[in-house]
Amino acid sequence: MTRNVVVTGMGVVSPLGNNIETYWDGLREGRSAIIKREYQAADKFSLTVPVAPIDDIDDTIKSLGRDMLRADRFSQLAVIAADEAIKNSGIEFDEALGARTACIIGTGIGGQTTLDDGYQAMLCRDRRPHPLTILKIIPNAPASHLSIRHGLRGPTFAVSSACATGAHAIGVCADLIRSGSADVGLAGSSEAALSYGALEAWKAMHILADETCRPFSKNRNGLVIGEGAGVLVLEEEEHAKKRGAEIIARIAGFGMNADGNDMINPSVDGASRAIELAMEDVKVDDPAGVYVNAHGTGTLLNDPTETKAIRSVFGDDADALVVSSTKSMHGHLLGAAGGIETIAAILAMKNSIVPPTVNYEEPDPACDLDYAPNTAKERNISVALSNSFAFGGLNAVVAFSKP
Repeated sequence: MTRNVVVTGMGVVSPLGNNIETYWDGLREGRSAIIKREYQAADKFSLTVPVAPIDDIDDTIKSLGRDMLRADRFSQLAVIAADEAIKNSGIEFDEALGARTACIIGTGIGGQTTLDDGYQAMLCRDRRPHPLTILKIIPNAPASHLSIRHGLRGPTFAVSSACATGAHAIGVCADLIRSGSADVGLAGSSEAALSYGALEAWKAMHILADETCRPFSKNRNGLVIGEGAGVLVLEEEEHAKKRGAEIIARIAGFGMNADGNDMINPSVDGASRAIELAMEDVKVDDPAGVYVNAHGTGTLLNDPTETKAIRSVFGDDADALVVSSTKSMHGHLLGAAGGIETIAAILAMKNSIVPPTVNYEEPDPACDLDYAPNTAKERNISVALSNSFAFGGLNAVVAFSKP
């Protein structure tokens, strides 16, 4: 018997808003959360770059309780998103269900702010690091906090695959449910790497935008780093129906692979194969009903490569579907990107509205799809894809269909 996997809850913390409602409002309105901000270290160093930060969240963090106040920011954001997803799903974890619930929460970098603070304490103030430093920086911290917080005792671990992390976490968790290893899962990712040290490292790669993120626009010149978390409640379909849960979407497919080619330069073949794998069991009656939430980083290499990959898979039908990059609004959340972008894809399908690619100014002959430039589009969406393509040549694509 095939075990289908469905989405019954969603939670998000993002530069556009700290819950599903405000996040969706920002996406639909095409509001950019990208600003220029100065970051300092040890009163000696500073840099000013465009970023997509989360503000006005201190009171929410304080409400999480003592244990979470001592955690790194990336764990705090994951818990806020997961708590919302659990509440919205209406699920309650008793002892039996807790033992059958997986918790797969990924991160690309982990406790970067704690790491920066520790080095500054040692090297600039002659102080020892915080005694909980290791527990704060380890990548599995969010998954472990959620396991403890909600009594989840099924498969629990972190996935770390750079910018493909969130999609990998969701796909792997869905596979655990399909295989019978769990009946329910929390799946998603979190990142909070807006610190002086991390941003200097990104600046050294010469891929940060100097003003804003312009995916697929000819005058694009780089990505903008953001922070946030996105978490889904996944369930085996019959389990969700039995408890009367609202089914938001069905996971229709998942594809993952590696380019096996280069640490930085993306591969058309690898990306297109990941999309093909995600679409293997997906029936498309009308290509105009397909929405692709693109990886769309706004870098010179990624955007034309992703365009070619989409064309390779869909052929002539590629002109009928609609593509957009929400990174143009909330920035690139690194490991958390797939977490919040899958939610954007689901919300687009649910509300029949495609979020725009904002900051789009000039058509590029190498990027020749419909990117919903600057304005949201009304579209009856039956299939929504979320693409995630990472440094190291790692690709992950999740396909969703209506329940």
